[in-house]
Amino acid sequence: MRIHTPYLLASMTLILLLSACTEKEQKQAEDLCDFVDPFIGTDYHGHTLPGAALPFSMVQLSPDTRIMGWDACAGYHYSDSSILGFSHTHLSGTGIGDYGDILFMPFTESVSLDAGPEDDIDAGYRSRFDRETEKARPGYYRVKLTDDDIDVELTSTTRAGMHRITFPEADQAGILIDLTHTLHGHKNPLHEFRVVNNQEIQGLKLTSGWARHHTVYFTARFSKPFDAEIYMDDILQEGKTEVSGQNAKMKLIFKTAEGEQVLAKVGISAVSYEGSALNLETEMPGWDFDQISMEAEEIWERELSRIQVKTDDVSEKRTFYTALYHTYMYPGVFSDVDGSYKGMDHKNHQSDIKNYTVFSLWDTYRALHPLFTILKPEYNQELIRSLLRKYDEGGILPKWGLASNYTGTMIGSHAVSVIVDAYMKGHRNFDTEKALEAIVYSVNYDTLKEVSSSADIVWKKLMPDAKLYEEKYGFIPSDLTNRSVSKGLEYAYNYWAVATMAEDMGKQEIAQEYYEKSLRYKTYFDKKTGFMRGKNLDGSWLEPFHPRHANHTGFDPYVEGNAWQWTWFVPHDVAGLTELMGGREAFSQKLDSLFTVSSEVLGENAGGDITGLIGQYAHGNEPSHHIAYMFNEVEQPWRTQELVSQILDEFYTDQPDGLCGNEDCGQMSAWYILNSLGFYPMCPGDVRYSIGRPSFDEVKIDLENGKVCTILAENRSEDNPYVQEVRLNGEKLSEPFITHGDIEAGATLVYVMGAEKTVFFK
Repeated sequence: MRIHTPYLLASMTLILLLSACTEKEQKQAEDLCDFVDPFIGTDYHGHTLPGAALPFSMVQLSPDTRIMGWDACAGYHYSDSSILGFSHTHLSGTGIGDYGDILFMPFTESVSLDAGPEDDIDAGYRSRFDRETEKARPGYYRVKLTDDDIDVELTSTTRAGMHRITFPEADQAGILIDLTHTLHGHKNPLHEFRVVNNQEIQGLKLTSGWARHHTVYFTARFSKPFDAEIYMDDILQEGKTEVSGQNAKMKLIFKTAEGEQVLAKVGISAVSYEGSALNLETEMPGWDFDQISMEAEEIWERELSRIQVKTDDVSEKRTFYTALYHTYMYPGVFSDVDGSYKGMDHKNHQSDIKNYTVFSLWDTYRALHPLFTILKPEYNQELIRSLLRKYDEGGILPKWGLASNYTGTMIGSHAVSVIVDAYMKGHRNFDTEKALEAIVYSVNYDTLKEVSSSADIVWKKLMPDAKLYEEKYGFIPSDLTNRSVSKGLEYAYNYWAVATMAEDMGKQEIAQEYYEKSLRYKTYFDKKTGFMRGKNLDGSWLEPFHPRHANHTGFDPYVEGNAWQWTWFVPHDVAGLTELMGGREAFSQKLDSLFTVSSEVLGENAGGDITGLIGQYAHGNEPSHHIAYMFNEVEQPWRTQELVSQILDEFYTDQPDGLCGNEDCGQMSAWYILNSLGFYPMCPGDVRYSIGRPSFDEVKIDLENGKVCTILAENRSEDNPYVQEVRLNGEKLSEPFITHGDIEAGATLVYVMGAEKTVFFK
């Protein structure tokens, strides 16, 4: 049959159009940003933020709905009905609040200088908002402030944020800038404002809070000329264009037409005004909001696409990619585009090595940094170089580094864990001799450094008396210092990590010393009760004792937990713990009891961290995160698989309350990611990953070295919940572990699932 040319051309055009449409639809279906919901974790106690941010950025431009209370740690809670404004720095998932710097709040007509209480919205500048208009995706946020009929959109780069504000018609509209606004109400000893011209301002906010000396310089430029009013202590500073003092606020006032859009872009710096201006000019030279938002999404898309999961369950996919998104929040850049940064000595420095902050190491050494060793090993080594520089500037590795400040928060010395884990995996692009020096110093008590009676409360947290007592007595007496058992157990693990790295470096004396110290955990085990207990200086056990009792702020042997949860913190010597408990059978029974006893936590001051309970296992807090994998060590892998499945199913959802505890700067989400892949680093510093069970039929991980790690699950279904066999590159595993080297080599890992409980490696 002959086909006439016009019909042929028309057919070909139609085919090409259909092909283009199909290709476009496929691309849209594969847009992983579509599966990220930044509202996940903003309800319950997740403490996440919904606003605009880039991976590991200095700016997180997000709405604030409250400033006080435990659930104000990120400034936003999903249950709230009013917005205070939009500030440029935030923490994600912490248990303590800080930041919330440089608050912008648009307004029309007259506006109060005070935020006003949440229960009387009309008394201040806070506004109701329309939940239906509130939308968020990676690098973008929008909402309608209903009190003044104002639409707000936010986007950002690494060091700058942009607001696009759509106003109604108003003779007097504008933006209120409140420097007194600080999450958790910390002190503001210094504020500065400068009016550069009628479209640019600069300012400084110095805060003393969790971070005791936190400076934020900013440069803000506006697309519309304004009249500026500066207030100090709510008193108008007539005729002044520069002020320095406390309690500073500013109104920028202009007239708007219906639907008029006003843009504001803000660069920040911890170093100087010049740094904030340079950051703004470099990262945000133009005014194209949509372009900046699109570029932010493209950056996120590249990061999210490092892992491709195959599933038809949209909810599961949304949970996974939001978790991956949350793991890319911190640690964040804390240096300017020219390399200038504020050091731990509070002096300005310049370096080619980026400075980073928000090191929630007690949380993140467990899963977040091990995840980085798989997905972003170069970034993880850059973090270690930053940690070692902090050691040079401040004298010790940080425990919870924030805004180039030591906070001394939490226990143990887990910069040690991060360094050793990377080193043992062959990631050594840092000064290893200095690293060994730093980790040895950080796990010991400095008997020569004198601590003043005033503050050096922070140094006392970095060099606690518990270290001195342990050296003197061989254990930490519970009647001499607080949190003795938890500290003793974490020190033992830290000692093991030091020994592991020292041995690999050929430092046998150091290795022997710290291997011996790593066994000190045994001094806390009471064979009569079967728990790790507080021991007094005279050798007697601390009384009264109940393994389900917890005391969050009072004098207690445990940190954020109880004896049931802390007894299992011996990740470096499960065999030794098994022997202490009387052998494999006794260990298995005791371990299983953890998940089956009453979930009631005793004590009037048990605290809010002990959440996500299965028996006394508490997934909402980090000390429990490795425990399910201990069943692998005693040849009961099916129990590990059952518990991992239960935790994933019950404690992670795609709803605002989809986290069962604080996100903790990516740790909760990193646990989810790794366990969804089918393995977990039970003991960072050990290059092995313990085998669990996969959540997806197929996963591909694009590695930085150009190789691809593939994970396949055969016969995966609700009727086949147990692993029958695991093949690594075609070879059946003979133990429940794979190594980091296996992954980096581009392994193909195949899980064969079935209905029977098996010891799959036998």
